[in-house]
Amino acid sequence: MVTKGNPGDHRNNRNSVPIFIIVGLCGFFYVLGLWQRSGFGKGDSIAVEITKQTDCSVLSDLNYETHHNDDADGSNAQVKEFKPCDDRYIDYTPCHDQARAMTFPRDNMAYRERHCPPDEEKLYCLIPAPTGYATPFPWPKSRDYVPFANAPYKSLTVEKAVQNWIQYEGNVFRFPGGGTQFPKGADAYIDELASVIPLDNGMVRTALDTGCGVASFGAYLFKKNVVTMSIAPRDSHEAQVQFALERGVPAIIGVLGTIMLPFPSGAFDMAHCSRCLIPWGGNDGKYMKEVDRVLRPGGYWILAGPPINWKNNYRAWQRPEYELEEEQRQIEDIAKLLCWEKKFEKGEIAIWKKALHNDDCSEQDTKPTMCDVTNYDDVWYKKMEDCITPSKTSGPWKPFQERLNAVPFRITSGSVPGVSVEVFEEDNRVWKKHVNAYKRINKILSSGRYRNVMDMNAGLGSFAAALESPKLWVINVVPTIAEKANLGVIFERGLIGIYHDWCEGFSTYPRTYDLIHANGLFSLYKRGCNAEDILLEMDRILRPEGAVIFRDQGDVLMEVKRIVKGMRWSTKMVDHEDGPLVSEKVLFAVKQYWVAGDNTTSSE
Repeated sequence: MVTKGNPGDHRNNRNSVPIFIIVGLCGFFYVLGLWQRSGFGKGDSIAVEITKQTDCSVLSDLNYETHHNDDADGSNAQVKEFKPCDDRYIDYTPCHDQARAMTFPRDNMAYRERHCPPDEEKLYCLIPAPTGYATPFPWPKSRDYVPFANAPYKSLTVEKAVQNWIQYEGNVFRFPGGGTQFPKGADAYIDELASVIPLDNGMVRTALDTGCGVASFGAYLFKKNVVTMSIAPRDSHEAQVQFALERGVPAIIGVLGTIMLPFPSGAFDMAHCSRCLIPWGGNDGKYMKEVDRVLRPGGYWILAGPPINWKNNYRAWQRPEYELEEEQRQIEDIAKLLCWEKKFEKGEIAIWKKALHNDDCSEQDTKPTMCDVTNYDDVWYKKMEDCITPSKTSGPWKPFQERLNAVPFRITSGSVPGVSVEVFEEDNRVWKKHVNAYKRINKILSSGRYRNVMDMNAGLGSFAAALESPKLWVINVVPTIAEKANLGVIFERGLIGIYHDWCEGFSTYPRTYDLIHANGLFSLYKRGCNAEDILLEMDRILRPEGAVIFRDQGDVLMEVKRIVKGMRWSTKMVDHEDGPLVSEKVLFAVKQYWVAGDNTTSSE
């Protein structure tokens, strides 16, 4: 039962909640420990309890006063104060801006792809949160309830009213777990899939959901310990990706159009489409070939809805028989060309399984055109080609918990230059040490306070592996300029991730991450783009009262600290856990709470 009332009421009287009066070290941890201050009766008591548990004595080896000269942190340098953007930019997505999108061709959904603004059109201001913004509910309550103020858009409640996607109830949206293809609920739908696909033993861990709607499929797959990357275009249905992330479900703005998906070959254990309106049989099967590229050998593809089993469903779909018959024929022909074996068809659901090897169906009459691939990870802004990506040799499938810390086959086979078994194992050890140090400082790191986590420079994914918990998920970002493209290794560990260039906006709505980790990012981009641009993008995608952990060289972090001083962030610098003589430092930051119309500033 959801308590009624305005989730943001407590925000309107700033004098009554002095959140950002920071008194000494433990005061900063009170800010880090802020829980769900959403007006639902839980926030204050939990925040107080967390403050009590913050034992400052454990920090004796992590001195918050760095061993640099006080002036070195830029405190006496001029601080640029960033002003709030106009309220109309509350949901600004720079590389998926609607006005810019409409200037591009509509063929093959090209206008729905990434189109980033030139430098002269970038916003150098802070994206405001909507009035009444509230901290999301903790998982798993967030799966079913989202504060209305956080995404105040009701169109889906009308458009999808009979399909049980989303309902508006006073001050919250409720997500009943229904969908167009699963009127009996996502659980029943997933259980039907599990009768064919091994969803209960950890063998299927990573999934891709194209045209995800509000991502109820991915939300309910968490029960099976399957983590799903949900994608949908910007505003095809209003705020669907935004709703997914508000619920605590991985999602990005994306579309199958003309550009390759930003994932490596052979990444996902399973791919899914439930009435996603993608013309799978068109363009010589280009989109099915792209799914084949990102699907792991032996992986599964699920297609639910038209045209599957058209003979029994064409009347309900109100579409001509011949049209649906031709659509299914095209899909079946392309699946055969891809060497996919059909494992199941019942009702409106069909399931195919990708072959383990390309030569498993070498006897077929039509020989497919194979792509000439030299770099399986070179996909950023690359055009989809009308060819089939050869499957890389992969090791045997392992259940998730085993594969998380096992040395990936890509490494043991020597296909990742410069990364040996010893390098991988040492990376794992080091990041367990780093994360343990983080937890000594921020004691709520694994408490559930942070659900949506991003690692901006993920390396081999060892930060996410060390942090692994059913209470959170991590999107591992591998920068396109990184020396080693290790995203395939990350997926092989049963984690999810994406390629991205941090000189551009990320494919998400504002306020979609609770915790951001940036290891060596600003050293990496020192000659790439302006640190100010990256920090403003971090501010855009970070929730009010969200936290950031920077790890980098001390001088680099001093400059970061100076910039964010004008961005309404509170910061504290600590030494490396091995002591002050190590040049690498750690900067902890918390984004202050403020909303549209709130012009107060702070340089804490």
